[in-house]
Amino acid sequence: MDRNLALELVRVTEAAALVSSKFMGRGDKNGADGAAVEAMRRAFESIDISGEVVIGEGELDEAPMLYIGEKVGICSSDSMEVDIAVDPLDGTTLIAKGLPNVISVIAIGSKGSLLNAPDTYMKKIVVGPKAKGAIDLNKTAEENIIAVSKALGKKTTQMTIAVQDRERHDYIVEAARKLGTRIQMFGDGDVATAIATCFDETGIDMMMGIGGGPEGVITATAIKCMGGDMQAQIYPLSEQELNRCYELGFTDEQLEKILDIDDLAKGDNLFFAATGITEGDLLSGVKHIGGNRAKTQSVVMRAKTGTIRFVDAVHSLDKNDILVELMKKYNME
Repeated sequence: MDRNLALELVRVTEAAALVSSKFMGRGDKNGADGAAVEAMRRAFESIDISGEVVIGEGELDEAPMLYIGEKVGICSSDSMEVDIAVDPLDGTTLIAKGLPNVISVIAIGSKGSLLNAPDTYMKKIVVGPKAKGAIDLNKTAEENIIAVSKALGKKTTQMTIAVQDRERHDYIVEAARKLGTRIQMFGDGDVATAIATCFDETGIDMMMGIGGGPEGVITATAIKCMGGDMQAQIYPLSEQELNRCYELGFTDEQLEKILDIDDLAKGDNLFFAATGITEGDLLSGVKHIGGNRAKTQSVVMRAKTGTIRFVDAVHSLDKNDILVELMKKYNME
């Protein structure tokens, strides 16, 4: 895939971030999500790809756009065919409350490269490059923390693990406390936290827990671009979720399988882009600076080269047709 695609993707996440940022702290998570989805869908129209959404906003009858199976991009006869995984607003509850670590994300890969994960839960372990090969989802939380500490050359008391603040993760918290490991709890949206494991300055050594399956595929794409490591298992927590897996053709054997990072995102023809919406561990949030202008910070990655670029941009909101139209539509002028 053309390396110039990287900056095209940033424009897509920027559009979603700029529009949805207007909803920060307003208590309207559905409005924020709807605005982000529409902005992202509109921005795709100018990109020379023939893309199919494999991870999106749900089935056709659940989502008006960016639904699973939707074709996006210019889609000309010579456009490259790609799989697309999107989360226009990762952290809907967080933005409604004005909390940190809300981002807009896209992952793109060659046709057939991204796992069509069911919209159920997924058990995950994520680490940065220095701990690559040290994780094993078949082992206990305690064993994994010890293995990662050895790979990092740290004592367990010097490590920090990120865990989503849910009762289902009590077993991880107990294991970490037993080892004296520091715990950084987070709320909704685990993509941003998972990516933070690959950057030393965040201080996060690993992420463990049970979160969204579709988000797991997006995360895997980013982690692979950065040389980190991830293991996962599709992990339905209810009979309804289990039946959903069966409907999508997953067998009991597939549900029991431990997925490595290559199962989630195949090959190296992969791109990932994210733009911060609210302040986060890795990316700054959108800042409206007056004069109808706003600043954004994004990150874009390419697996083939391992290049990671941070993109700081200043936007004139009244010169972007998509933003002008959507801000008027959502009464956010």
